[in-house]
Amino acid sequence: MKIHEYQAKEILKRYGVDMPRGEVVSTAAEARAAVERLGGRVVLKAQIHAGGRGKGGGIKVVSSPDEAESAAGTLLGSMLITPQTGPEGKPIGQLLIEEALEIEREIYLGATFDRTTEAPVVIACAEGGVEIEVVAARNPALILRETADPIIGWRTFQARKLAYALGVDNKQAGVISRIISGLYAAFWENDASLAEINPLAITGDGRVVALDAKMNFDDNALFRQPGIRELRDTTQEEPLEVEASEAGLSYIKLDGSVACMVNGAGLAMATLDMIMLAGERPANFLDVGGGASAEQVAKAFRILVGDSRARAVLINIFGGIMRCDVLARGVVEAAREVDVRLPVVVRLEGTNAGEGRRILSEAGLSWEVASSFEEGARAVVRLARGKS
Repeated sequence: MKIHEYQAKEILKRYGVDMPRGEVVSTAAEARAAVERLGGRVVLKAQIHAGGRGKGGGIKVVSSPDEAESAAGTLLGSMLITPQTGPEGKPIGQLLIEEALEIEREIYLGATFDRTTEAPVVIACAEGGVEIEVVAARNPALILRETADPIIGWRTFQARKLAYALGVDNKQAGVISRIISGLYAAFWENDASLAEINPLAITGDGRVVALDAKMNFDDNALFRQPGIRELRDTTQEEPLEVEASEAGLSYIKLDGSVACMVNGAGLAMATLDMIMLAGERPANFLDVGGGASAEQVAKAFRILVGDSRARAVLINIFGGIMRCDVLARGVVEAAREVDVRLPVVVRLEGTNAGEGRRILSEAGLSWEVASSFEEGARAVVRLARGKS
């Protein structure tokens, strides 16, 4: 789960990270009032769940309440397109307005998980304010890393080691080491998958402040993080993904033409691969899991056919915990309620597969039933291309 910059900053403040003075607004009038209170030059920052806001025109520097009101009126309610949003963009519902600071130096700090060591890692770089992936590709020696022991946890000497390696003076190293430890604590205690400050700025008057912050969270841990769960902004998410999550289903929107209903992550990945091998790209995949009811399956099917990019549907189920007859009843129920104009291919194997095929055949639906995985993929690709 992603949250906005201002929300990440509110969390990090609780862990001792200093921030520029700022306010969050949702109207142009509020923007004017905020700038009157802050005074001087300020920065207006669009709050969306994507990076690259500056490249998309989502960050404005203004010097007066009039300029702030005008800029806010242009940004609020618009769709911001950045290199990370895709061509559809993200809606701007709020702006973070912060004091503009004189910056002498920018540093990168981040905490995440290292899949190689299977442990948390803190990353630091003396070059901040740019994409860390670019720095890593251009000069990997600049990337500093400290791995936290999953059992012992983060130790303060590791933070000091990173701070001094960044080449700052003793006073700044003390402040930065405390910020690093605070960043890690925020990451670990809130079940984040990523906590990032980019850039951490050293200002002309010696302050060390987080100019930008980002935090992502493990969806599977939200049950024990009610405060984090409340920060979710569904206006920034794909509507069909929101609808699926509310029904207890896993749905991911992609950019192809074949909609996929599967059960289990392994089968989902294999199905996507098979469709690609057959010559088309998946439009999405929806995992109904192992214990979905007929009602959930019906809901899943309605979500699948609601994807405007889909030109055909592949239902690929291996019956284990999920019985094939339950799946069949669910999709037949949905097909009777929804005007399904897309061609559908069904491949059922496993528990009660024969009963599932019987239910489908007696439903009077003009769907193709495949006898194998490969046959199902080839058939749905053929139908997606408009061939009978």
